[in-house]
Amino acid sequence: MQITNNIMQNNLKKLQYSELSLLDQALVDKAVAMTDDAYAPYSGFLVGAAAQLSNGVVLGGCNQENASYPLCMCGERVALYNAAANYPKESVVTLAIVARNPKKKLTQPVSPCGACRQVIAEYESRYGSDIRIVLKGESDDVIIFDTIKELLPYGFDDTFL
Repeated sequence: MQITNNIMQNNLKKLQYSELSLLDQALVDKAVAMTDDAYAPYSGFLVGAAAQLSNGVVLGGCNQENASYPLCMCGERVALYNAAANYPKESVVTLAIVARNPKKKLTQPVSPCGACRQVIAEYESRYGSDIRIVLKGESDDVIIFDTIKELLPYGFDDTFL
């Protein structure tokens, strides 16, 4: 995704990997490692995610493809569901998302898809706290958002139900 929208540019925190805190570097490293476990035989697009919980635990996730494409699951959602299933009372503080593509080097961070944005928004609502999002591609460029609301400003939530 080309980050060209003026609203998004104003909210962007662009850093280099080396400028991250050691905690954020470790979280990104976990997400990078998770790309090795991604199951993406159809697209070859590998996504790894790492969720840091409020109790300090870090859990990973990676995309899982299926020949029946609607049954595929993105790495971000796998990490969030892993967290909710194993630590249902702990909120997600930070979610690192890393993507790589063996066919084409990803020179900039890749943004979560719309479904993942909606799920991240649901977890912010569920726990009543923002989730920091750290995005990284295959270069050292990193983009940080303080909340999913910066990527999904008019999201659907329980106030409509």
